[in-house]
Amino acid sequence: MQYIDNIIFLVALVAGFGLFFRSLKEIYRNIKLGRAIDRTDRPGDRWKTMAKVAMGQSKMGKRPIAAILHLFVYVGFVIINIELLEIMVDGIFGTHRFLASVIGDSLYGFFTATLEVLALLVIMAVVIFFIRRNFYGVKRLTMKELFGWPKQDANWILIIEFALMTAFFTMNASDWVLQQRGLLATHGSFPVSSNILAPLFSGLGDGTLYYLERGAWWFHFIGILFFMNYLYYSKHLHIILAFPNTWYANLQPKGKFNNLASVTAEIKLMMDPNADPYAAQPDADPNAVPDKFGANDIFDLNQVQLLNAYSCTECGRCTAVCPANITGKKLSPRKIMMDTRDRIEEVAWNINKNGKFEDDGRKLLDDHIQREEIWACTTCNACVEACPVLIDPLSIIMEMRRFLVMEQSAAPQELNLMMTNVENNAAPWQYNQADRLNWANE
Repeated sequence: MQYIDNIIFLVALVAGFGLFFRSLKEIYRNIKLGRAIDRTDRPGDRWKTMAKVAMGQSKMGKRPIAAILHLFVYVGFVIINIELLEIMVDGIFGTHRFLASVIGDSLYGFFTATLEVLALLVIMAVVIFFIRRNFYGVKRLTMKELFGWPKQDANWILIIEFALMTAFFTMNASDWVLQQRGLLATHGSFPVSSNILAPLFSGLGDGTLYYLERGAWWFHFIGILFFMNYLYYSKHLHIILAFPNTWYANLQPKGKFNNLASVTAEIKLMMDPNADPYAAQPDADPNAVPDKFGANDIFDLNQVQLLNAYSCTECGRCTAVCPANITGKKLSPRKIMMDTRDRIEEVAWNINKNGKFEDDGRKLLDDHIQREEIWACTTCNACVEACPVLIDPLSIIMEMRRFLVMEQSAAPQELNLMMTNVENNAAPWQYNQADRLNWANE
C-alpha cells in the first residue's frame, strides 16, 4: 500500500499524456484533410523565422505593454514544463525535490527562487489581462465574434493559469514551513511564498501542513494535465502550433498570389500561339484542369491554411487594422479564421461519428463565411502583416473569391463590368481604345 500514490500518479500521467497525444493525432488528421502543399523551400530562412517570431515573439512588440505581459505568461508556460519534469520524477519514484540532488542545493535554490519570481509575474499578468479583457473595453476584444464560448474560453485559460500559480505558491509555502520544522529535507529558496503565504501557515499543525502541501502538489499536477488536454478545445492551441505555423509560413512577398498553372498556360496560348507553356511551367501539365477552381470548403484549402486556422489565438490584431472592418464592413479577418476552424471541427465530428466524411450539405462558404465578407476585402495584406504568428487570412479569402468567379461566375456587378471592359477595351475603364492616349494631349 505504500506505493499507492506512485501508482495513482503513474496512471494519471499515462492517461493525461495518452489523451493529449490522441488530440494531437486528430488535429494532424484534420489538417491533412486539406490539399498538400510544398513549403519546405529555404529551410534556413524558415528556422530563423520560427526562432524569431514564435520563440522570440518579435511581432508582439508593436504593442509593448501587451507584449511584456504576454512574455510573462509565455514564461509561465515554460515554468510549467520545467517544473513538470521534477514533478514526474518525484511522483513516480516518491522522491522529494529530485532536481536538488542532481544540480546541487546552491543551483537548485537559485532555480526555485527564479521560478517563484516568474510565477509572481505570471499572476500579475493574468490578473491584468482578465481586467483588460472583461472591464477595460478594448474594442478588438469585445467584437461580436467573441461573444459566447470564445470569451469564456479566454477567461477560463486565465483562471486556470492563476489557479496553477496559486497552487504552486501554496505547495512551496507549506513545504518551506515543514522544512523549517525539520520535517522535510531543506531544499530550495522561496522568496515569494516564504514571505507572503508562509506566515499564514505558521500556526497550522504538522499534519495539516503536510496535507496542504500534498493537496497543492496534486492539484498542480492534475491541473497541468487538464490544461494540456483542454488546449485542443481552446484558442490557446497556438502555444504548440505557433512553431510549425511560423515554419511553414509563406515566405513570398506579400501581395504575390499563386497562379494556377492551367490558367497561366491557357492565357499564354491565347496571347501567343507560338508560346511554349511547358517551358513556362516545367513541373506542370498545362492541359490538366483542376477538379475545382478556388475553394468553397476546407477540403479545397491547403494544409497550411488549415494549420493557420488551428494556430489562431483570436487576438484580433488582424481585424483591428483591417480597413474594411474599420469602415463598418462585415469583414473580420479573425472571424474568417475562427469560421474555418469551426468548419474543420464540424467535419471532424462528422468523420468521428461515421468513420469517414459523409456529405452534410454544408460548406465553409455561405454556411460559415458569407459572400459579403469576402468581397469587402481590399487585399491590402494589413491582416497578414499584423498577425503575431504569420497567419494568412487573405489567402483563404482569395481562394473563395476564385471559386465564386471561376466556378459560379458569381462576381459582383462592379467586378463583372471591370472584366468586361478589360476584355473589350484592354483597360478597366469604359472608353474606346482609340481614346487611351487622350490624357497626353493635356
